[in-house]
Amino acid sequence: MTGVSILQVSNLCKAFPGAQALTDVSLDVAAGTVHAVMGENGAGKSTLMKILIGLHTADAGEIRFKGQPIRIKSPHEALRRGIAMIHQELLPFPDLSVAENIGMGREPTRWFPGWIDRAALARNATRMLERLGCPLPPERRMVDLSIAEMQIVEIAKALAYEAGLLIMDEPTSALSELEVEALFSVIRDLKQRGVTLIYISHKMDEIFRIADTITVLRDGHHIATRPAGELDAQQLISLMVGRELAPTSAARDSRGDGALEVKHLTKQGKFRDISFTLRRGEILGVAGLMGAGRTDLVSAIYGLAPATSGQISVHGKPVRITKPAAAIAAGIALVSEDRKQFGLVLAMSIQHNLSLASLREWWIDHRKEAAVADAQIRAFAIKAAGRRQPVMQLSGGNQQKVVFAKALLTQPHILILDEPTRGIDIGAKTEIYALINRLASAGTAVLLVSSELPELLLLSDRVLVMREGAITAEFDTPQTTQEQILRFAMPA
Repeated sequence: MTGVSILQVSNLCKAFPGAQALTDVSLDVAAGTVHAVMGENGAGKSTLMKILIGLHTADAGEIRFKGQPIRIKSPHEALRRGIAMIHQELLPFPDLSVAENIGMGREPTRWFPGWIDRAALARNATRMLERLGCPLPPERRMVDLSIAEMQIVEIAKALAYEAGLLIMDEPTSALSELEVEALFSVIRDLKQRGVTLIYISHKMDEIFRIADTITVLRDGHHIATRPAGELDAQQLISLMVGRELAPTSAARDSRGDGALEVKHLTKQGKFRDISFTLRRGEILGVAGLMGAGRTDLVSAIYGLAPATSGQISVHGKPVRITKPAAAIAAGIALVSEDRKQFGLVLAMSIQHNLSLASLREWWIDHRKEAAVADAQIRAFAIKAAGRRQPVMQLSGGNQQKVVFAKALLTQPHILILDEPTRGIDIGAKTEIYALINRLASAGTAVLLVSSELPELLLLSDRVLVMREGAITAEFDTPQTTQEQILRFAMPA
């Protein structure tokens, strides 16, 4: 019944070496509602959720679920109690199929114990994926999926548990508008069936569309809990960041000569006959739905998965890019859509991550490397205990700043950004927007891929629209709406 507390968290505390993650945090979640938890990266949101599902143990405080005090020691115990979570960082079994990932731990059997009913496993997966409007083939391996497709599978896996409390941590970070709409339809259906949802997102428009109540955390402290209808976007931002944010847009001088020219670029089964020119000092956006070929295109330009035909020219000269080292040598840098898989070595220090793409000699001058790392940490305002801190211990926003700093240390003329603000908070996003504008104003050519249409329209000078591996439209952004872009992005 809506209004009755299903989850009560009282005075929760959690510390990690060198950092206090949570201090006396309290939370009261009503049954059958969507309760949003907001805050900047490092505010303590993910730590709180990991305690609720048994990945971390609180140092102090109490958790009551359905009126009973509980102490969850493992994710398996959380699932047994009816608490499931969709994690911000994807946790697939890459070598298993979509169906095997969705059914993991609940595989249907027949004939003999332990004999998996593969047909039933596939049917169950198909049913869950159809609820989300994404009929992926259940036999496909996870390693062959895009980030957005993996996100859909993770959501389907969580829904399959039929939990009474479902925690969603940035579930739409890699999804397009259409996939988001399908997920929101599922959320509304879950609410009607009495399921309670804790929803974490940095996307303000999502929060105000689906949340009943909003709790704000800042620096590990509870700041406020309010009905969503009593807050507007500016009030919510003020509660989250506790400071004024600088403007995100900036006027730039007229754009220069062609920096990157792509002619008839094709990769079999991914994209075909792609041609465009990116000028010096320009931000060129690339829009499209899941599977449109955007990430495949920028991966080909950077040499991660080279095209099978076509030509790439840098400053008017043809270049052959078959690996990232060739792209870096040509003055191209990439900030990839998955920072943890492709952008960082998580166990290594900030210092060593920053210098990875810039090493030119076999012998490393560690004193110079340290000085450069300290300078980058200051320049990008990376919140860390120091340059030797492992990157895995940083918040998502600060990890993304390390990825940017590493890319820019190669001194690129052309910067490719693939979902550069995925999973980061409004404060870090504002800083990255300002950085992108500064780079373009200084003459850097920026190719920007984003699933967030407001982001593309805010930052880009022009937008290319991709559909099913081809460019279907080009717009000058001052005269463009989201509806126009979607019309050319959706399947014909």
